[in-house]
Amino acid sequence: MDIEELRTFVEVADAGGVSPAARRLGISKSMVSRRLARLEDDLGVQLLARTTRGAALTEAGLTFRDHAARVCVEIDQARETILPTGDLCGRLRIAVPLSFGPTHFAHVLADMAQRHPQLHIHTAYSDRFVDLVSEGFDCAIRVGYLPDSNMIARRVGPLYGKLVASPDYIRRNGSPETPEDLAGHQALMQGTEPWQFMDGDEIVTVHPRGRFKADNAIALAAAALAGVGIAWIPDGVTEEHLASGALVAVMTRFPPPPAGIYVIRPPGQHPARKVRVLTEMLIECFEHATAPKDGDG
Repeated sequence: MDIEELRTFVEVADAGGVSPAARRLGISKSMVSRRLARLEDDLGVQLLARTTRGAALTEAGLTFRDHAARVCVEIDQARETILPTGDLCGRLRIAVPLSFGPTHFAHVLADMAQRHPQLHIHTAYSDRFVDLVSEGFDCAIRVGYLPDSNMIARRVGPLYGKLVASPDYIRRNGSPETPEDLAGHQALMQGTEPWQFMDGDEIVTVHPRGRFKADNAIALAAAALAGVGIAWIPDGVTEEHLASGALVAVMTRFPPPPAGIYVIRPPGQHPARKVRVLTEMLIECFEHATAPKDGDG
């Protein structure tokens, strides 16, 4: 019985089919099927009942899944104890936002891979909120203001942003001076989220309205550049546009409070060491970020 066969079975059981498990593992469907067949041959029982919709656990599979998962965890922990101090092994599957991942986090993940040559890092870039448990992720990096959830979040650094609009939009519609003025403007948003602003030490919350929504900060920046409305966008996305004058900062007397960069993981007693190491590397990279001065991008 091979450890990779056990890992593959656990992935198929959790993903609900061969195809999604193959995507998680980064291997072909035929290899997944071969590993499952060898495991069932070794055990002499059927673990999965294949259906047109995927794969369902048999009674034996239900019993065996938890045992197999524990064996995989224990093998990873055992391997780490005999590796040179600090080395990591196994697989780390991470969900990373598309808007910031390639520019802000990819170099940290590459550095982690360089430091730990026995660690397999699989990164999925998307701005949707993935279900870490059902989709088989060890953790996610998320930015912004976090909604309530049962996930465990660790803040690794601040995220600064500002309201921006194009000079053409300002010429046509004027510039809001206070949060209350936003009621008369088109807001570019990810959904129905409220916007918050600092009035001295006080937080002012408004509920803007607009006809353009997107789940990607780069798409919101494109709409702002086209003069569609006003957007709250993190500085990393807008700094070049602000420097060129294609976008301008608005309502600067009421800056948004800093959001955050977070590592999110499923609830559990202790995070895996690979997640802890990633978290520490991100903190080292982002914890000393400072707020931009007025007028900076």
